[in-house]
Amino acid sequence: MLWKKGRRSDNVEDARDDAGGGGGMRFGGGKGLGIAGIVIVVAFGLLTGQDPIQILNQLTGQMSQPSTAVTPQTRKAPPANDQQADFVRAILGDTEDTWRSVFQQGGRQYKDPTLVLFRGQINSACGFASSASGPFYCPADQKVYLDMDFFREMSQRFSAAGDFAQAYVIAHEVGHHVQTLLGVSAKVQAARQRGQRMEGNNGLLVRQELQADCLAGVWAYNAQKRLNWLEPGDIEEALNAANAIGDDRLQQQGQGRVVPDSFTHGTSAQRVRWFKTGFAQGQLNQCDTFAAKSL
Repeated sequence: MLWKKGRRSDNVEDARDDAGGGGGMRFGGGKGLGIAGIVIVVAFGLLTGQDPIQILNQLTGQMSQPSTAVTPQTRKAPPANDQQADFVRAILGDTEDTWRSVFQQGGRQYKDPTLVLFRGQINSACGFASSASGPFYCPADQKVYLDMDFFREMSQRFSAAGDFAQAYVIAHEVGHHVQTLLGVSAKVQAARQRGQRMEGNNGLLVRQELQADCLAGVWAYNAQKRLNWLEPGDIEEALNAANAIGDDRLQQQGQGRVVPDSFTHGTSAQRVRWFKTGFAQGQLNQCDTFAAKSL
């Protein structure tokens, strides 16, 4: 991936040297556990004899509840000689360019999110989070939070390496920001409060996550059309990453069985399919997973 073609975003904050702390605040408002978090929860469940799925369901429920906002901190931009941060700025900058254009075509205005780089732990408007939660989006402050050690976890634990695989992860989280701006996230939260089922292979959480995968595909299509920056094998990297983090594959690896009623993100095949759907034409209207009869 010729990512250096991308325009650098000015909306990246570097909190990697922050002291962190502020314990006692629960998770909340994020999209759910990331890959690293799932791995840790599964390992803990196996060691203690508890059902990892029940633990994950409890955490997912906690993370979806609003939490007390934290006092905003003044953070600096990443150093100019940090290539990892430069990569993040290039990908985020191009998501900004893409979604500004897509929103403008629909007569709307896109509001850029902020991406916060952290190490180990972080306070957000959605509460206190550690690296174990993986990358997440907080709708309360409209920020994406990323510990870049997560990319090493992707490569080592799930064989999902490559710069475009990493770009897919960032684009997926930005997809949740797009959902917030479009009112999708608010509708899902309202449905939760009404007691509507969230988990399961046709649940609203799965549909929300698959839509974010599709939106990542929409970005990838438009970015490639504008910059022609993809190299042979790049799309396969993204598809491999999507395939590696399907609920069915993670459950099979973690506990030796698949429990569709506990799905929150979709199967590997579904995640691949919806990314490819968005990438096929780059059209926002192709990503209505909530209206889809078959995921």
